[in-house]
Amino acid sequence: MPKPNSYTRIRGTTPNVETAARRLREDLTPAEQVLWQSLKKRQLNNLKFRSQHPVGHFILDFYCPTNKLVIEVDGSIHDRQVEYDNDRSNQLKSHGYHIVRFRNDEILNNLDAVLNCIRETCDRLKEAPRPPILGEQESD
Repeated sequence: MPKPNSYTRIRGTTPNVETAARRLREDLTPAEQVLWQSLKKRQLNNLKFRSQHPVGHFILDFYCPTNKLVIEVDGSIHDRQVEYDNDRSNQLKSHGYHIVRFRNDEILNNLDAVLNCIRETCDRLKEAPRPPILGEQESD
């Protein structure tokens, strides 16, 4: 836990969002726990993943900063919040994030296929041309 007066904000998040993310990390759903066991400690293609990562006012289930890849794990509640999820995804995409969604049952019943999909997505993103950094000259 950070010391008082040494708190830093991450990517425009608020202290409330960061506290909620910490709490969610301690209370992963069963499907999130299963997936996290395969993603943590660079087990998948030596890529760093973060669990319950705050970005702005959102908390991403899993995040790979190398590829700006967001992995969302959807339970039955997402059947009732399709519009919210679409809006959230569109906002993240507008900032360059890539989103992959999996249902709980996909993770619990076919983890190998889920991991293969994540692996293939990361490989595809790694090969995609990146836009130039602001102020950077494009080479001919």
